[in-house]
Amino acid sequence: MASQQGTVDFLLDQMAGVGSISAKKMFGEYGLYCEGKMFAIVADDQLFIKPTEAGRAWISALCTPQEAPPYPQAKPYFLIDGELWDEREWLTQLAQRTAAELPLPKPKPVPKPKKQL
Repeated sequence: MASQQGTVDFLLDQMAGVGSISAKKMFGEYGLYCEGKMFAIVADDQLFIKPTEAGRAWISALCTPQEAPPYPQAKPYFLIDGELWDEREWLTQLAQRTAAELPLPKPKPVPKPKKQL
């Protein structure tokens, strides 16, 4: 089941305080990006955050972190309960802390010019 655009829009609005945040559609689901780093996936209208030590510590201060794969054969991510989506400041802090621990994406190679015959 694909995620609804409204779910993604709500989550982006809730985490708007994080700075540069965006979503990209991927196979009917969405990747969430903070400062160019993919830090979360919205799949089946559920929020999955990439696991990091800072994220685990932040979640653990409020509740026991739940982990689940966002799609079959994926590594487990933190599954964020829908009731926590209304906690704007908490969610923003989770996004910031998670993104801060993730590496910058590797730059895409510049395509080589085509040889003319």
